[in-house]
Amino acid sequence: MSIATLPETETARPIRAICMGEVLIDFVPTVTGTDLATAPAFQKAPGGAPANVAVGLARLGVPSAMIAKVGADGFGRFLIKALVDAGVDATLVRQDPANRTPLAFVSLAEDGDREFLFYGEPWGNLVPEDLDLAAIGAADLLHFGSLALIGEGPRAATWAAVDAARAQNRMVSFDANLRLDLWPSADAARAAIRQGIARSTVIKLSDEELEFLTGSTDAVVAGRTLWHDAAQALVVTHGSKGCTCLTRTEHVSVGGFSVRPVDTTGAGDAFVAGFLSGLLTTPDAPLADLCRFANGAGALATTQRGAIPAMPTREAVTSLIAAQFNASSSATEQSES
Repeated sequence: MSIATLPETETARPIRAICMGEVLIDFVPTVTGTDLATAPAFQKAPGGAPANVAVGLARLGVPSAMIAKVGADGFGRFLIKALVDAGVDATLVRQDPANRTPLAFVSLAEDGDREFLFYGEPWGNLVPEDLDLAAIGAADLLHFGSLALIGEGPRAATWAAVDAARAQNRMVSFDANLRLDLWPSADAARAAIRQGIARSTVIKLSDEELEFLTGSTDAVVAGRTLWHDAAQALVVTHGSKGCTCLTRTEHVSVGGFSVRPVDTTGAGDAFVAGFLSGLLTTPDAPLADLCRFANGAGALATTQRGAIPAMPTREAVTSLIAAQFNASSSATEQSES
């Protein structure tokens, strides 16, 4: 089975998005508001930021594939099955007998915020020889994150994939996804993330990552300092408050949605999937609409435990928008009439 196609079924469609990087096991406390020392038990869930995006895209109706490397162990088999069950092409998820599948223990505060403790190297051991460069060049989009830039082999594989996608004028998406404790130094993280931004056409940062890179949280002013000629969009997320998106000629700020958070793990990845799905399926839609849909996807991902299990469907996102944004817009219109 080629990575560029789903299994041969009557609903099979060509792969539009390829995500590459870490796929791992998240162990999430079964009780919210506990730390790693006091959690009575943990729930196993598939995760890893690029894998979350791949599943998020598939749930939103965008055919996606994953490039990664896991251990030749039960956890690795569990992750591959989870991807396939979610509709993601996992042909190029390699199993490496020399290494174990990486794990992340995630503690949840009362408000759903979290802290990560990693075991193993989350970025895996991808090398350029693992890649199908023709398949990467054939897809409309390549997505990656900063953790793939930490190890020497994965970094070389990532740049080879980026070069293959850019050579075919494909969209290249980058999520800063800063996990500072995994880097040898803050300067190394900052330099690598800036390089990821410079080599991508769609960039996603959080408020904290923007400040880490520029010293400012002003999404528009600081965001423009990171802009480059090949960029198409730069999005800064503000958590539950929504996001600000810059393009070459404009910028918009769009508010978030009100939900009851259970676990914020994967919320940013759901946002990325929502935003990328819009760029791929409705590229001419108003920028505010693309951001609103992404905000809705990110909000819904906080209402369940785990990352991949929480990636929402298109129907769920449109229902949330209809219930909150469309309803509030209608009420505003009535009050002004």
